[in-house]
Amino acid sequence: MVRTASTMLELGTPAPAFTLPDTVSGQHVSLSDFAGKPVAVMFISAHCPFVIHVQEELAQLGRDYASSELKIVAICANNIISHPADAPEKLAEQAKACGFTFPYLYDETQAVAKAYTAACTPDYYLFDADHNLVYRGQIDDSRPGTDIPVDARDFRAAIDAVLAGKSPTDDQKPSMGCNIKWIPGNEPDYFG
Repeated sequence: MVRTASTMLELGTPAPAFTLPDTVSGQHVSLSDFAGKPVAVMFISAHCPFVIHVQEELAQLGRDYASSELKIVAICANNIISHPADAPEKLAEQAKACGFTFPYLYDETQAVAKAYTAACTPDYYLFDADHNLVYRGQIDDSRPGTDIPVDARDFRAAIDAVLAGKSPTDDQKPSMGCNIKWIPGNEPDYFG
């Protein structure tokens, strides 16, 4: 399993706009749909063992914050030619099986992933109500093959701070996961 760390986009960065299809409903979802609300954006996939390791906790996050101001959206940007397990219909199956209550979008061109400088699955971003980046990094210290429980401790602390009108800690650790499966020739330049 190759481990790729998140790029740690600069805090304060405005959330890049997006309009993408939801793999479950078929409806298009835009960042502008969440105007005035804090937004959690998660780059995930169906096949990645790092995502599979946390997917039940992702579903729990959706349930736990459903009645809050927080809006959650998941995005998959993987190349489905090389990784057909991440095709939109497979993402919809994952969402239904896991009980995701948030939109699960498909970024076919990978333009949104590039705009966020997403590097891995899972890769997490939290934006305040003005859609400025206040957290990026790991969900918690757990990884596949460790005995550390998945509890979303880091991500929950950041979310709770934002919902309380406070700033999350600046001590943020990169997420770790499988690299995003880029379309050949479409690899981003932010890897150097």
